Amino acid sequence: MRNIKFLCKIFIAGLLLILMVQCSQKVKNNIPVCKVVKGPFDIEVVETGELSAVNAINISSPAMSWRYGSLKIIKIIEDGTEVKKGDTVIIFDPSDVQKVISDANADLEIANAEKDKLLAEQELKLEELQADLKTASLSYDISKIELELASYESEVRKKEIQLNLDKAKLDLDKAAQVITNQKKINVEDINQSDVKIRQLKSNVEDANNTLKNLTVTSPANGIAIIRKNWSTGNKYQVGDQIWSGNPMIDLPDLSQLKATAKINEVDISKIKLKQYAFIKLDAFSDTSFTGSVISIANLAVGKTDKNQKIKVFPVDILIKGQSKLLSPGMTVNVKIRVDKLNNVLYIPLEALFKKEDKTFVYIKKGLTFEKHDAITAQVNNDFVVISNGVKEGDELALSDPFATDTKTKKNEKK
Repeated sequence: MRNIKFLCKIFIAGLLLILMVQCSQKVKNNIPVCKVVKGPFDIEVVETGELSAVNAINISSPAMSWRYGSLKIIKIIEDGTEVKKGDTVIIFDPSDVQKVISDANADLEIANAEKDKLLAEQELKLEELQADLKTASLSYDISKIELELASYESEVRKKEIQLNLDKAKLDLDKAAQVITNQKKINVEDINQSDVKIRQLKSNVEDANNTLKNLTVTSPANGIAIIRKNWSTGNKYQVGDQIWSGNPMIDLPDLSQLKATAKINEVDISKIKLKQYAFIKLDAFSDTSFTGSVISIANLAVGKTDKNQKIKVFPVDILIKGQSKLLSPGMTVNVKIRVDKLNNVLYIPLEALFKKEDKTFVYIKKGLTFEKHDAITAQVNNDFVVISNGVKEGDELALSDPFATDTKTKKNEKK
């Protein structure tokens, strides 16, 4: 009888212990599960990107001299607007150029007045020289007459008259030479004046052309895609100051589009030309496209992310096919397949748990789950390869089945 009572006590104690363990490891209801899958596994590099056209007509700010001041936008077409050839797309502030035109016209007017004054002065100077020449000619004629009448004069007087005639001839020749030289000087002065006037006229014409160029029109039909201002990171807008000849608007050829993704320098060595890629539009998450890598930048560019400056390499992916949903400037998610494993076991990242540098899974066993260590291998954006700890077809919990706090978050994924 004592043995029976003793056995009953042991049975009850065991039953209580089982109930306590079950209470402490109570499984939550409605735990979502997944199955371990065996098959091909894609290793991917994932990054956000932006769509653009492979070929596009570029509209730039007008090329102009520094003397016209800066280019400031006072009007610009809205991004994505459909335009026709000849439509106005950008207008820049004309005030600086108009001031240059006003000053150039004033300088041209002064130069023309100075030329008129120069011509008048030259005419007066020539009249004076012509008068001097006439006087010299008269003196020469008088000296000749005196010499002709000096046949009865003494030899001394004849010699004196001859000297006066020679001097008159020298004065006459000199006066004629002065006029010749003055005419050459006048021609040179007028030429210099004309050069100055032509330059000023050219400045006025150039300034007027620049004024016209401040109104930029579309060279063809298309969709106007506004570029980003590198100094602000935003698309060009009214009030922005632009460098001369700076590309501002693209008119893309929509028959061929590409996605440009900036790949971290850690992953760029994995990217090769012609690698397969998946492109998903942020605006239409249920629609995806395929493509292939067509170019990889040789030089890295800076990218600021959460106070950390990292180096990235722009990579272009040519999108296969066409769609009305695709438009330049759209943000996309790009997955580039860099490798492919065959016949491996893999699970969703949500099914893998980590604690104290150990990774594990919860395998479903009947109505409960068992915790098993798991050794991981390759990983992509959605799945992870498991090299040990599970087998094909195992059902795994996608959330901690023993968590007591509904707000408890799953441990960090590997």
